[in-house]
Amino acid sequence: MVAQIGETHMLTCNTTGCASPSFSWRTQMDNPLGGTVDNYRTYSTLTMNPVSIANSHAYLCTVVCDEKEKKEKSVKVELYSFPSDPVIEISPSSVAGEPVTVTCKIPDVYPSDHLEVLLKKEEHVLHEKNFYEDDSTNTETKIVTYSFNLTAEDIGKEIACVAKLPMPDMDFEPKERVSSQKLNPNFGPQNTIIIASPGNSPMEGDSLNLTCMTDCNPPPQIVWRKHSADKSIQHLTKTSVLSIPHAHFSDSGLYVCEVINLVTNKTEKATVDIVIQGAPNVTELSIEPSRTVQEGENVSVKCSAESNPPPKIILRRKSDSADIGPYSEGSILLLPSVTFLSGGDYECVAENKFGKSKSEITLNVEYGPKNTMISVIPTTAVKEGETVTMKCTSSGNPSPVISWKKKEATGESAKSFKNATLTIQNIKTQDLGLYECEAYNQFGKEAKAVKLLLQARLEEPDQMIPLIIAFSSVTAIAVPGVAILIYVSRRAKINGSYSLVKALRLKV
Repeated sequence: MVAQIGETHMLTCNTTGCASPSFSWRTQMDNPLGGTVDNYRTYSTLTMNPVSIANSHAYLCTVVCDEKEKKEKSVKVELYSFPSDPVIEISPSSVAGEPVTVTCKIPDVYPSDHLEVLLKKEEHVLHEKNFYEDDSTNTETKIVTYSFNLTAEDIGKEIACVAKLPMPDMDFEPKERVSSQKLNPNFGPQNTIIIASPGNSPMEGDSLNLTCMTDCNPPPQIVWRKHSADKSIQHLTKTSVLSIPHAHFSDSGLYVCEVINLVTNKTEKATVDIVIQGAPNVTELSIEPSRTVQEGENVSVKCSAESNPPPKIILRRKSDSADIGPYSEGSILLLPSVTFLSGGDYECVAENKFGKSKSEITLNVEYGPKNTMISVIPTTAVKEGETVTMKCTSSGNPSPVISWKKKEATGESAKSFKNATLTIQNIKTQDLGLYECEAYNQFGKEAKAVKLLLQARLEEPDQMIPLIIAFSSVTAIAVPGVAILIYVSRRAKINGSYSLVKALRLKV
């Protein structure tokens, strides 16, 4: 019979044909039983708990029936110990390129002179050892060690310890035990690169993903940095993928991926130069010293735009006429000593092969009143009772405040009116005289004057002179004719007949 050391094993002695048998147990050479005997009516048991080396004997069971008949039966107990799988230890820390020692422990083996041990990497046998010359008489833990240099290619490969206890004359399972452990060498970082998707020169607005790839174990700590054109450094995300959902021109620059293996204490960097392409974008359009200036000041209009390739910038006065006014093919348009005519809208046009962009800004030039004018309806020569309207207009920025004053002969102001339009109804003699319009703002004032006159009364006969002359002429001709007609008429009455020819002949 085969029993494993350390376990519980029971021998049972059974008999038939005897009503009250008597059982007894003894060992070869009368060694201690090393177990507990329990007798029952027709059988007896010897329990070894646990089995030890002391139980490696032949056991004899004797049965006596009615103190007359005796029979015996013997059995040899064969012992072994192969209780558990090997234990693998790899030390020290497994760093690629450095030696590593694999230790395989086979616990509580007996008999160890039959033990065979193989150390394998995948299917390749690294080391083989047997203990054929071992003469130990008790269970022992056997240890097998082997050292070799790790490589980065060993990551994920299995180291196996195969322990065999081949004993042909003994029936037990298993006679082979295996333990394995995957190699996990620490190495790197090495072969670090950055992959840009969709590429190193995406269009503005596209998504951009930068992936830092490296050979490293354990996974490294990753730090992204960006070196801008102005030499500034930005510390970015610590993940392996740097994602920019909507790329902008300002995202252009040199990106650095730094990988750090905290176990091997090694660092490696990779770089990629990103250039964002696209149509121009006007980033700044300004007027210095201010959008609102006074006449005579020196003004500069500045425009900045970003794009790749760099844009051509045109600054100009916005106008629909052929004469577009101030113009500059550059980022600055100088306007020395501005006048009120310099005010208005200015535009910046930035253009490259991908398109163009426009932006507008308004220059507000402040100045005092100019071009003050007076219009009088119907005329400055009026009749009593008429209505006259005088309107005063003037340009200026801010718009001038307009008021009217009636002047006395002394030059003093008699009356003031605050509206730009002055209407006088049913004009009278006292309304005649000199009226002054004044346009005023904080930058100056300008005045214009007009004189209201009354039409003279002697002008009315002048209109009748032609009628008088015409009437006088007609009278001068008609009076002699009438006299002749009267004379002829009288002569006709005397002669008793009337003939104009004769009458006239007689007259002659």
